[in-house]
Amino acid sequence: MGKIGGGKKIRVFLLTIVLAVLVYGIVFVSKAIPILSGFGAKTLCSCVYLSNRSPSDVISKELGAMPLSLGSFSIHNGDSSATGSVLGMAPRKAIYREGLGCTLVSELIEEQIRSELPRLLSSGNHGDTALAPGFQLKDSLLSLAQAAKLNTAVSEAFREKGTDTLRRSRAVIVLHKGKIVAERYGDGFNQQTRHTGWSMTKSINSALIGILVKQGRLNITDHNLFPEWSNDKRKNITIDQLLHANSGLKWDEEYATPSPATNMLFMQSDMGRYASSYELEFEPGTRFEYSSGSANMLAYIIRTRTGSAYYQFPYDELFRKIGMSGAVMEPDASGTFVGSSYCFATPRDWARFGLLYLNDGVANGERILPMGWVSYTTTPAKGALLGEYGAQFWLNAGAPGDPARRSYPSVPADCFWADGYEGQSIWIIPSKQLVVVRLALQQGNRLNEDQFLAEIIAALN
Repeated sequence: MGKIGGGKKIRVFLLTIVLAVLVYGIVFVSKAIPILSGFGAKTLCSCVYLSNRSPSDVISKELGAMPLSLGSFSIHNGDSSATGSVLGMAPRKAIYREGLGCTLVSELIEEQIRSELPRLLSSGNHGDTALAPGFQLKDSLLSLAQAAKLNTAVSEAFREKGTDTLRRSRAVIVLHKGKIVAERYGDGFNQQTRHTGWSMTKSINSALIGILVKQGRLNITDHNLFPEWSNDKRKNITIDQLLHANSGLKWDEEYATPSPATNMLFMQSDMGRYASSYELEFEPGTRFEYSSGSANMLAYIIRTRTGSAYYQFPYDELFRKIGMSGAVMEPDASGTFVGSSYCFATPRDWARFGLLYLNDGVANGERILPMGWVSYTTTPAKGALLGEYGAQFWLNAGAPGDPARRSYPSVPADCFWADGYEGQSIWIIPSKQLVVVRLALQQGNRLNEDQFLAEIIAALN
């Protein structure tokens, strides 16, 4: 048999490379398209039925950029649902239920999802007809000079630097000493509009864990959290480590490509149990790795500890007590609230949540969170090299021994915040008695948050 010539070897090699890339591309697309379809259907459903926005507005803004612009998304008022597909492939559906928000149909059939979950009673008045005591609207403490500086700082969040082009901010609220001193909304949004919190929901989830600790139904040292962990080292993972995102479980918090995070959110019926199936990669408590999987495991644990009261628990024990009258938690197809990502609330609702943490877990004279919980929440996770993460809140603490190395060098080191995808933030700065809420759709149009906060602080000094 003759030898293959050099040129032929090169052609075979190149053909092999092309085929490998083609196979990879086909596999990638086959995984990505159902996720894109699911993202679009769920987003359209929630923004229409919870935020009362028009389908065309949501499709043009939330779903208008590549690759989502390749999709086709529709609302169906007959059964209160939304559907989506990309290039005619991988059709997905999300269903809306009063009090429960929207749920993406995943793995289970729609009829099963609709029949197994109870109808959740309304969380209260949607809007701000009655403000919680201590949450005032007056801004009489500001001088004219302070008000002018504050207005300039807030206005910068709504336009491009040096131009009149609107930035993608949708709401900004500034609370100083428990009072609203600045409040502004983008076109099409107002005080009653519910906004997605995305990963700010993790901080809500953390508060619910704190309430269970206060009630004696859970301890942060609890371990052996899932049956499948009982026979391996995962049994040593604690609630504390899930809260501080240093459980050691293998995870990839990537959104631009198919990943454990996107697969969990848009393909799985039971997100917490899906996340619990991952193997240990590092020794628990040694390495910080941001994880929506950890948040959804915590959400599942909350469900197991609250039993039949589960669907009312966030409303009875948190939202109603602090005046978050417009808040809605959304469940996955198995019925567990998506503690990593799916809470919708009005801007003032989110501000009230920040105020709870500014006031050390007390609202209206009642202790909601256990004594010391806010201090615990703002203790940096072991393995967080810049002291950047606590118990489901981001921290400005800085590197151990070098606090100047921190996320916001122009902002006090005691600043901590709930943070969500595309520019959702609640910043709490105890030393300045300040809470700042910003809700947005950045799509790459980022705000200089360090400068923004520094200018607000300077205006109030």
